[in-house]
Amino acid sequence: MQFNRRTFLGTSAAALTLSAPMLKAQGTPRVVVVGGGAGGATAARQIAQDSEGAIEVTLIEPSRTYYTCFFSNLYIGGFREMNSIAHNYATLASDYGINVVHDWATGVDRDARTVALAGGGAVPYDRLILSPGIDFVGGAVPGWDLSAQGKMPHAYKAGTQTALLKDQIEAMPQGGTYVMVAPPNPYRCPPGPYERVSMVAHVLKATNPTAKIIIADPKPNFSKQALFEEGWQKHYSGMIERIGPDFGGENTSVNPADMTVDIDGEVIQADVVNVIPAQKAGLICEAAGLTDGNWAPVVPATMQSRMDENIHILGDASQQGDMPKSGFSANSQAKVAAMAIRGALTGARVFPARFSNTCWSLIETNDGVKVGATYEATEEKIAKVDGFVSQTGEAPEVREATYEESIGWYEGITADMFG
Repeated sequence: MQFNRRTFLGTSAAALTLSAPMLKAQGTPRVVVVGGGAGGATAARQIAQDSEGAIEVTLIEPSRTYYTCFFSNLYIGGFREMNSIAHNYATLASDYGINVVHDWATGVDRDARTVALAGGGAVPYDRLILSPGIDFVGGAVPGWDLSAQGKMPHAYKAGTQTALLKDQIEAMPQGGTYVMVAPPNPYRCPPGPYERVSMVAHVLKATNPTAKIIIADPKPNFSKQALFEEGWQKHYSGMIERIGPDFGGENTSVNPADMTVDIDGEVIQADVVNVIPAQKAGLICEAAGLTDGNWAPVVPATMQSRMDENIHILGDASQQGDMPKSGFSANSQAKVAAMAIRGALTGARVFPARFSNTCWSLIETNDGVKVGATYEATEEKIAKVDGFVSQTGEAPEVREATYEESIGWYEGITADMFG
């Protein structure tokens, strides 16, 4: 299927928009959503739109301007401006009647069914949606913690970190060295680090052609590997070196004070160090007692927490099965959760859950590739049904069409999130 804004909105919502007559509960039921990204904003908008006032929706999100992590690599590569990935919640408030609260959610009282706010007070709920995205596992990369992000940015939560990394890359001396410390599985956006390397190479090829890019990678392989490696050889031959676990890539530490990276005993002096640590569910999930290890397990058919049926967990934070942690996945899961919640609170008809995902990556100008799949809910997990991936050796017009497809998808999903 070719994606553009209209087809994305149409196909993704098709199974979810039919509803039975509302059975209004005593009083107006309240849904609180924590996190205004691809999962949370989509769920809030879907519930508010489809319940037509029968459900009161509150969205808690600390940021007034939200920068999408997807497409932030294109900003680094110079293919987009920062303001093109910036969005706000004004339309959700004005057109959908969502009560948007810009504050940090600091805890959940599951017995009282309230969410505590950093600014004081608590917000009551009948159903709670947690879509907080990721946080980082402490000590995952020896020598690095959040206090070092000003020198060695992660840039895996878009915004100021992304801008900092771009500035550092553009300020590299001629012949300088950029090092990425890639994360172990599972993590947000599996092709993301490798698209970023492509975008960094795109910039350096034009401005700093003798510069080097080194990837310290703890994984034996990665998403769309054959496609990236083909593209790197074609467009950036000799510029990129990946050190996998067979050569010590999993044994990496950093020293922000002297800007060095130690890869299995070999110390590299770097000009830019992009550390993407191991990841875990956003802290609010752990604070609410909903995690098992690093992630929050869910019931696949409804995205309800396996530990609390009144709480649904979406996107990167969830431990759900085969879906990758991506904006597309979070958006798809949000629609399933929104339908389940409307069914529970208003009696609206609930259809079998369906999920889908596609991840696009840009390697060089008009050289786009993709991977995707459809999924179904089983008792144990969200299970992959079938999938597709771009092929090596594709014609330039196919790659250009794939990139254009991703532009249409971005317009569609951001409209789906923010109205």
